[in-house]
Amino acid sequence: MAISYDVQDGIAIIKFNNPAKLNALTLAMYEELANSFKRAAGDPKVAVCILTGEGEKSFCVGADLDESIPFLMEGNHDISEWDDTHLKNTQMFKPIIGAVNGYCFGGGLEILLSTDIRISSNTALFGFPEVGIGVVPAGGTLVRLVRQISYARTMELILTGRKFSAVEALSYGILNEVVEPSELMDHALCYAEMILDNSANAVQVAKESVIRLMSLPMEAAFHEEALWGQRAFTNKDAEEGIKAFFENRKPKFPSKNW
Repeated sequence: MAISYDVQDGIAIIKFNNPAKLNALTLAMYEELANSFKRAAGDPKVAVCILTGEGEKSFCVGADLDESIPFLMEGNHDISEWDDTHLKNTQMFKPIIGAVNGYCFGGGLEILLSTDIRISSNTALFGFPEVGIGVVPAGGTLVRLVRQISYARTMELILTGRKFSAVEALSYGILNEVVEPSELMDHALCYAEMILDNSANAVQVAKESVIRLMSLPMEAAFHEEALWGQRAFTNKDAEEGIKAFFENRKPKFPSKNW
């Protein structure tokens, strides 16, 4: 499979696995990745995902142009069919950690923007090259990027298509952390283990509520926030967490199945 999927101790590690082409996305890989996200979302033994690329050179350089451009030029394909790959309007509320191990261009960077915590090696390189070949980054970027970083920087990166470093990506707010290549997966696993220590129910409620409240006017968002809070407060995990706090012990959350 060109998208590998492995689960251990509550963590699903999903990899772009096409290193001979710098982990470029073939048409089949779009479907495989979407199915991997759905698989993780529906698996009670998965609490958090790590998304990375096979090999040392590349996270993902976007679509395999040899395949995708002729396919799209036929005009018979609706790119919204790839929405699940780009995590648009999906029910994936388990955290996804992006571990960027090299080149991260085009569709690869678009998919990274759909993740929740992002760590990169200091040798990684980023960019949206789409405008240079007459297309646009419509895999979520036209919506997500300006919600994640400033308008001016968003327009600079999309309209120029220039490449930028991991240090720049960190300064723009696209990344959480930049590390040595040899430390990348250790740091990703460290974040995953911190998440695993928490209530799986509370983590998923928190992610879903942040996503759903983002587009609401403030007054409506505050009202909805209280409802999401109540959903967590009335869950058995909250009962156990509060009890454990007063008993000065580590909680055994019922939502943990791994």
